Amino acid sequence: MTRPVLLGLLLATLPAIVPAQDVEGFWLDLYSAEPIEGEALIDDLAAAEVVYLGETHSVDRHHALQTWVIEQLAARGVPFFLAMEQAESFHQNQIDRYNDGDLTFEELLAASDWEQRWSNIRDYQPLIEAAHRVGAPIVGINARAELIRAIGRGGLEGLSRAQRRELPHELWLGDPAYRRLLKLQLPVHAGMSEEMLDRVCDAQIARDATMATEIVRFMESERGKGRIAVVIAGSGHVSFGFGAPDRVRSLRPGVRDRIVLFTVSGDLTLSPEEMAMAMAEAVTISHEDLRALGRPVADYLHAKPQSQE
Repeated sequence: MTRPVLLGLLLATLPAIVPAQDVEGFWLDLYSAEPIEGEALIDDLAAAEVVYLGETHSVDRHHALQTWVIEQLAARGVPFFLAMEQAESFHQNQIDRYNDGDLTFEELLAASDWEQRWSNIRDYQPLIEAAHRVGAPIVGINARAELIRAIGRGGLEGLSRAQRRELPHELWLGDPAYRRLLKLQLPVHAGMSEEMLDRVCDAQIARDATMATEIVRFMESERGKGRIAVVIAGSGHVSFGFGAPDRVRSLRPGVRDRIVLFTVSGDLTLSPEEMAMAMAEAVTISHEDLRALGRPVADYLHAKPQSQE
């Protein structure tokens, strides 16, 4: 029996064994296709250097689970920093005033245009404040939205010199497996020319590279040394270890990382037969596509039976 079939059976039959912040469900180790207790999960995450908590930005359950993870790390005395896709790196001076206790969360929003640039940033307030309470720095890792839009419209060749200097010096866009996955996932690809689709992929990859660069930069800074990077990013930036994780690995060979995803958003794909067994939702990538990638979608997955969805 293949791992995905095992996973389908587990999703269909396992009880809710690891509640997290009143969010019921269970954790799965996707390498063994077996459930794992929450305590064992946190023990493993605590030994990593980078932990990616992939999400669907609008799903409150994902934010609650992310908050649970960092609270469990803090309870073990594990130092970390919160690296957020939801904050652009040019905001860091203002965010550091919050980190240093000079601004409240509300004052930070008032002093910046963060709320205009990430419309549901208030949904992340419990997560941000949970990190802040234990002295974990908040770090903005995203590229400027204007820069990413410019790449999507005109490609890298359309950037000015000043815009190009905002991107990492080495920007490799050629991973064929990742580009294939991006094109399969993009909900807007219908009716787009191949050239337009490539530009959208370039924009995504530029964002990944920027986030990876900022993660590593803070890890190597005086304030970040000895802290785990807990990365809050959309699942498309971390699934299968592509995107930001691959870029961080290229910058820090041998880095110990873990990828954690959460269901509801469609991060897993099963065949129709497996979906019937698992009571899972259909998503955009076929089972054959997953096999071609040759790597698991994540290290761990939090799931719940369909009756709880």
